[in-house]
Amino acid sequence: MAFEQPHQFEYMADEGDMSDFVEDADVDADEENHGRDMVLDEYDMLNQVSDTSSAQARKGKDIQGIPWDRLNITREKYRLTRLEQYKNYENIPSSGEAVDKECQLMQKGGNYYEFFHNTRLVKPTILHFQLRNLVWATSKHDVYLMSNYSVMHWSSLSGNLSEVLNFSGHVAPTEKHAGSLLEGFMQTQISTLAVKDNFLVAGGFQGELTCKRLDKEGVSFCTRTTYDDNAITNAVEIYDSLGGGMHFMASNNDCGIREYDMERFQLLNHFRFPWPVNHTSISPDRRVVAVVGDHVDGLLMDSQNGKTIAKVVGHLDYSFASAWHPDGRIFATGNQDKTSRVWDIRNLSSPIAVLKNNLGATRSIRFSSDGQFMMVAEPADFVHIYSTRADYKKRQEIDFFGEISGVSASPDDESLYIGIWDRTYASLLQYNRRHTYGYLDSYF
Repeated sequence: MAFEQPHQFEYMADEGDMSDFVEDADVDADEENHGRDMVLDEYDMLNQVSDTSSAQARKGKDIQGIPWDRLNITREKYRLTRLEQYKNYENIPSSGEAVDKECQLMQKGGNYYEFFHNTRLVKPTILHFQLRNLVWATSKHDVYLMSNYSVMHWSSLSGNLSEVLNFSGHVAPTEKHAGSLLEGFMQTQISTLAVKDNFLVAGGFQGELTCKRLDKEGVSFCTRTTYDDNAITNAVEIYDSLGGGMHFMASNNDCGIREYDMERFQLLNHFRFPWPVNHTSISPDRRVVAVVGDHVDGLLMDSQNGKTIAKVVGHLDYSFASAWHPDGRIFATGNQDKTSRVWDIRNLSSPIAVLKNNLGATRSIRFSSDGQFMMVAEPADFVHIYSTRADYKKRQEIDFFGEISGVSASPDDESLYIGIWDRTYASLLQYNRRHTYGYLDSYF
């Protein structure tokens, strides 16, 4: 991934938020960088934006609370402008244009999740524009996310927002483990996050890893994985290991993957690659790891010895997302060429599906726990939900405005959360799984 030092949390300020845009809807596209924040005619209106419930949305309120009737542009025209002017970041020039010529968007019309609530009390943030795994749901009511220097917990059940861990000052472990930095860290800038069950791992911009048990006070473990100048922690995955117990795997810009156990927090494996590793995901049987990074090709790696099993060839740019279907045969990769590609490990000669985005790169991919859906997050404005039963040929398109900090379905697939970073309209969107209960409908 691109190595750029962030300047506190203004790093993303010019990467696609919505203010300063609407004042002149006809501004030259060359003078815009991804589009800007939505500015209202009167500044006071900015402070009047409130949460949106499903009942209000059904009555016509914008899900983000944007008062289109009081703006000098319609939602439809602003959407067209965003589509025309948003600039997809590419490491390989014109990779997105080449895909535009080859691929068609899949059919819309799926209706798998329905809007439930948008809360503006929650304000997700992004540190690096290419890293968008900063929202994690551990139940249908519990969400963890980054907001500036803090890991926050949001309960949609109680409507309570609380701070779990604050990295703005000194963070040090309260437990003693071999290899842990007892002196801890100061002002850690968190680039990526993973939360599963009662475990949380935060990865930092200088190779820091901070581990915490959510059912205990304090921090369990701190380490600096590398002192390389290019040491960004790009992704973390927490999973149940083959031998039992929880492990996590950290992908780093120093071209390494490191595996730790989460009982003693010991480094178990360190595998090296010829290019920076942007994301990894381990197969359901824990034997194969999908590895993507600063190369057009991906790899499948033996999780035990780090040896390459196969190359995954087809993308035209660098990849930042990967995920496995629960069946263990299908996996997906997401790329800056504006596509997600779905693969079958039994035949890697070509993907079984090439799924084109609207605006830009695929920054995050998630399969639902039951395997029925694949969620794809673009950098901004769109999350796509593909039906695996329809061979990825049918999708639901969730359409909003703002940069996406992360997307996460709850373990039971009942809730889907989307973090939106924006100076004015930062919020957390919640969608709930649609069910057909005829007897309940008749009862009510």
